Amino acid sequence: MAVLHAFGPEDRTLNLATLGRRTGLSKSTVHRVVNDLVSARMLDRTSAGFRLSGHLFELGMRASVERSLADVAMPFMEDLYEFTHETVHLAVREGFEVVYIAKIGGHRQAAAPSRVGGRLPLHCTAIGKALLAHASADVIDAYLGRPLERRASRTITAPGLLRRQLSEAADHGVAFEYEESAVGLACVAAPILDTDSTAVAAISVTGPTPRFDPRRHAHQVRAAAGGVQATLARRDAQLENAYPRD
Repeated sequence: MAVLHAFGPEDRTLNLATLGRRTGLSKSTVHRVVNDLVSARMLDRTSAGFRLSGHLFELGMRASVERSLADVAMPFMEDLYEFTHETVHLAVREGFEVVYIAKIGGHRQAAAPSRVGGRLPLHCTAIGKALLAHASADVIDAYLGRPLERRASRTITAPGLLRRQLSEAADHGVAFEYEESAVGLACVAAPILDTDSTAVAAISVTGPTPRFDPRRHAHQVRAAAGGVQATLARRDAQLENAYPRD
């Protein structure tokens, strides 16, 4: 696992020396482990070193609990994209981070720091604020009690201001970002809630500030999130009826 985790988001191929340096393992151990991983189809051997195998993607898709969520959300995301022609995201909260599980960009998508499988802090993205606003009070307090990393010049780093934004997001069902994760980007997001009003995911639209006003699209994003929420609720009810609990 140390060898697999040595590959960063931008890495395509790593050689033995780099793997040894990043893992802290001895040269002989790294050599033995990568050979085992190649045999297990976890790594591919190339002329430049080693790369993650496509078999890992296959296993990941089989294990992904978010896959059914993305399947349900995709038609609503496509509707949002057709309406806005801007970048649409679907994400979940994992700890204190946003994890992006689906993205529709198109030909003129903004240069956003998001990527499928990527992570960002909750406080600097609209989608993260939407998720955090509907987390438990303990989670919100814990998040606000830690340093708020500055990702851009307009990142919210004052806990009191962020708490007010989270309260507004909870009240209005929508959260906003204005150049807080990257310069030149604006975003609007809405949560997808379960039966106890906890956010299981969130959906957002992101665009460049010269042409994109997130408040103009708040209603459409809320409606899309509500559509996903209602579809998930119907699916869960059908499963409950098909497989009632004892």
